[in-house]
Amino acid sequence: MNSEKIRSVLRDISEKRLTVDDGLRRIRNLEFEDIGFAKIDHHRKTRLGFPEVIFAPGKTDAQIIKIFGRMSKSGGDILVSRVDKSVFNKLRRKYKSIKYHETARMIVKSGRREKQGRPETIAVVTGGTSDIPIAEEAAVTIEAFGERAERIFDVGVAGIHRLLAFQNNLKKAGVVIVIAGMEGALASVVGGLVSAPVIAVPTSVGYGASFGGISALLTMLNSCAPGVTVVNIDNGFGAAMAALKIINRHFESKSEK
Repeated sequence: MNSEKIRSVLRDISEKRLTVDDGLRRIRNLEFEDIGFAKIDHHRKTRLGFPEVIFAPGKTDAQIIKIFGRMSKSGGDILVSRVDKSVFNKLRRKYKSIKYHETARMIVKSGRREKQGRPETIAVVTGGTSDIPIAEEAAVTIEAFGERAERIFDVGVAGIHRLLAFQNNLKKAGVVIVIAGMEGALASVVGGLVSAPVIAVPTSVGYGASFGGISALLTMLNSCAPGVTVVNIDNGFGAAMAALKIINRHFESKSEK
């Protein structure tokens, strides 16, 4: 339940179109809804500005579908991450407006439109083509919640002239998410070029001595470029959510002046 719905219930009570008991029944799931195997946080959007996201791994198809259905009844955006297309095919029978993003492995049910009057984008940059699935997870999350993602793919340090060709795009971005495997040096290079916050995402892409992304993680954590922060290996979603909070707070501060 979002703030608008809460206001509507309170207004109906104050204008005696709704009894207190009826109003209480409408908001009884405000904090969370207990469905046994999951406790759905309907209140998260009101607290944080973004709804709870369904993380698919470890859940059965039936569990995902039931959670999706409960969230759909409360209204608002729904995002399912790391999910197989088979689940989408089952959900699509009932929810015709949902979309499946195959590279990102995400299901999106969103009525949001791109927010107007915001010139800054969130740039999503990859070292290589192999990093694109994680980048798409970030970009789809950004777009599902109403911001603009600018994709700049395959500009790693092995051919640094490719990155330099996009310097102007990077400098216009409000936040830059840098996604790279191997040794993960791209985040430091970008951090030395832009004034915007840089969120680095190490990926598990690389040969044996990359240790499944640990080498990229350590490189990014030890970056000499100031203003680079790091999320977990392959965590495109986490980087996107951090970027969205930065962008939203930036524009909230501007509107208050």
